[in-house]
Amino acid sequence: MQNSSNRYLVIGAALSAMAGLVHIGCIVFGAPWYRFLGAGGAMIQMVEMGHWYPPVVTAAIAATLFAFSAYALSAAGAIRRLPLLKLVLCTIASIYLLRGLCFFILIPLFPENGILFWIISSAICLVLGLVHFLGIRQTWDRL
Repeated sequence: MQNSSNRYLVIGAALSAMAGLVHIGCIVFGAPWYRFLGAGGAMIQMVEMGHWYPPVVTAAIAATLFAFSAYALSAAGAIRRLPLLKLVLCTIASIYLLRGLCFFILIPLFPENGILFWIISSAICLVLGLVHFLGIRQTWDRL
């Protein structure tokens, strides 16, 4: 294990992990967290009714964000090398960048989410994508 010399990837890992923890917070604290974070009315209603769908989807998102974090840490050299590191890290950066830039395509699919949700969440994803991109660029030869 090498020293984590890539601060962009370490920052990206920390931000992805924090996003994962926020999603876990939604599961633990329920409807008020979903509501505050901009979930649509149907999702909040399912949470309030105790439906299985919101926590399962939210846990899957959290697990994905934690995996993103692990791959960024691996590329930074903070943990052991994970399989398909270059491919997965490029995919992660692409997912964040596409989500940040192409939110207008998603708005019609989730009409209950307010514009403030789309602006804030898209800005966060764009920052995450840029941080990962800069980290990848910095470590490309080692990946």
